[in-house]
Amino acid sequence: MAGPLAGLKVVEMVGLGPAPFCAMLFADMGAEVIRIDRPGAAGALGLPPRLDIPARGRRSLAIDLRRPGAAEAVLGLIERADVLIEGYRPGVMERLGLGPDVCLARNARLVYGRMTGWGQHGPLATQAGHDIDYIALSGALHAIGGAQTGPVPPLNYVGDYGGGAMLLAFGVLCALHEARGSGQGQVVERP
Repeated sequence: MAGPLAGLKVVEMVGLGPAPFCAMLFADMGAEVIRIDRPGAAGALGLPPRLDIPARGRRSLAIDLRRPGAAEAVLGLIERADVLIEGYRPGVMERLGLGPDVCLARNARLVYGRMTGWGQHGPLATQAGHDIDYIALSGALHAIGGAQTGPVPPLNYVGDYGGGAMLLAFGVLCALHEARGSGQGQVVERP
């Protein structure tokens, strides 16, 4: 599919919620996105591909990242990519040998997009992040629902997609614009 992002190469480390949605946005706009899936998994949601809507528009490569040589194979893809998108908890990519330092050493112009629940540091950094938590702590949940019914959880549209994926996509696009001029990539993190 042609689109405004045609020619852009993205590697997506498959996860849940905002990171796959962000990768879907790039694919929808014409970027070539390669998903790195776990072998035997039916995508991050465990759904057949025809039902996994956020997985649309991209190819999948099944790699067991714990096996010897797996990180090197992924780094081979990253060397030719413009963007990497991952949504793991802090330290996971580093333990896999795919942290920002390693990836940027192999591809200096790479934009490394990270989506963590609560950032890399701080009291909640090691905790899983969920949409309902973000919008409750921010106060946005209070405005959703009526006085008699209380808040109505809006699925993951507000925190994960609107607050997470969309802002990550915007940050990655801004970093790509900057990298085109400077030749230097960077880490874009959206907690």
